[in-house]
Amino acid sequence: MKSYGGLLFASFTCAAAVSFFATPLVRLLALRFGPLDAPTSSVKTHKEPTPVFGGVSIWLGFMSTMLLLRLMTTFPTGTLYNLRALMLGGTLVFVLGLIDDMKRPEGVDYKPKFVVQILAALLLIAFGLRMRFISPAYVAAAVTVVWVVGVTNAFNIVDIMDGLSASQAAVAALGFMMIALPSEELYVNFASAALAGAAAGFLPWNLSKKHKIFMGDCGSLLLGFTLAGISLGTRYSDVNDAGVFAPLLILFVPAFDTFFVSLLRLNQGKSPFLGSKDHFALRLEKMGHPRGRVVVMAAAAAAFLGFCAFLVTQLPLKSAVAVYVIVASLVFWVGRKMALVEMR
Repeated sequence: MKSYGGLLFASFTCAAAVSFFATPLVRLLALRFGPLDAPTSSVKTHKEPTPVFGGVSIWLGFMSTMLLLRLMTTFPTGTLYNLRALMLGGTLVFVLGLIDDMKRPEGVDYKPKFVVQILAALLLIAFGLRMRFISPAYVAAAVTVVWVVGVTNAFNIVDIMDGLSASQAAVAALGFMMIALPSEELYVNFASAALAGAAAGFLPWNLSKKHKIFMGDCGSLLLGFTLAGISLGTRYSDVNDAGVFAPLLILFVPAFDTFFVSLLRLNQGKSPFLGSKDHFALRLEKMGHPRGRVVVMAAAAAAFLGFCAFLVTQLPLKSAVAVYVIVASLVFWVGRKMALVEMR
């Protein structure tokens, strides 16, 4: 394609525009017809009842851009096949999140949510999107399901502060695009550009004081699932075998929060599926950082880790291992420091 870079920019811009202009309409409909997210428990960190369903605008931005690309460009058959898998699976988890949001404050029990997420992950596998560095095939399929479900829920768990989940998704999507761009992995690049745009278009409304709206589970589950699907389409180990762990670096902030919160809850004898204020973002706030700064710090950390992911796919094996060691040391230091923050 002649204007490959231009199409990527158009994908980002189109998704951002649709998401941005759709969000206030979605907000008005949510205020009139939908349930609001009320601060009914100590786990909630907002003060006023707030409309959810912001994920609807993210879904519209992403899906409309993918459909426009299909109608206005000529893709290789494999690219369309992979994008179809993302769109079908993404819509499935989006509907799951939508139902969960509509049943607030109780929501859907975690067991049927896991079942639907597993089905969506199996849909990706049926379309050929799975981990290819693991054998035999059934083990690769099982690990793929765990990966997809884990990333999907990680973005749901990290969605506890305005702008946090959406900014993480946008940075992560651009990270995958940065790695895939030289090899022109078409489905990865176009899906990444569109998802980053859809998340970015939603951000101003999520951060607004007068016209605030949350993305809800329909948004966070969609973002996590789509990023997990995108991560399965890029080659990471062309230069060295250690590159296969690059997706962990790109998605490390939400993955770290999931592991960190689950570990602390289990250590306290609590279920990891129950809400709490153990999240790293809330601990940073407790340490004296305003929420806006926390979101920027988390986005900067994600950008740094995304660059590290790019490095480990390009450097020789020893240098790549050194990058992993440096990152692991930083994570251990940060995690230990935040674990000492008293949360009540």
